[in-house]
Amino acid sequence: MARPEQPLNSNDTENIDPSFTQQVQKLHQLTVYGRWLFVTCLWLTIAPICLWNLREEITLWQQYFTWVAVRYGLFYHPLSTLGLAFCIGMTVAVLVWQSRNILLGLPAQEKQRLEKQVCRIRQQGPTHPLWKWVCDQIIE
Repeated sequence: MARPEQPLNSNDTENIDPSFTQQVQKLHQLTVYGRWLFVTCLWLTIAPICLWNLREEITLWQQYFTWVAVRYGLFYHPLSTLGLAFCIGMTVAVLVWQSRNILLGLPAQEKQRLEKQVCRIRQQGPTHPLWKWVCDQIIE
């Protein structure tokens, strides 16, 4: 028999505690929000600095746009290029991750990880930072 701390599959956990699946879904939703918050912070902090560093090249691109000008502008500003590439890469990664989860559902390994984390949150109780958002039941 599976213990709530280490569920084997979703059927075992649903038989043990019907609210467990809902808590796993809440934790997944928090993960989605956290990833998008991280991407937003990147675009609000790193991207403006990188674009400010490229302001002269951007002015040139507005006047005489060629792909060669873009290539050389990015080549001679490697930190700005790296920063913008990181912002774009993280955005694409989160988009692909979330699209996969929407279209194909959560992979078994990811679902197991979330279930284990919910068990750890339940085990620690109200002292866990995520307890309020995952396990605390608000009656409306």
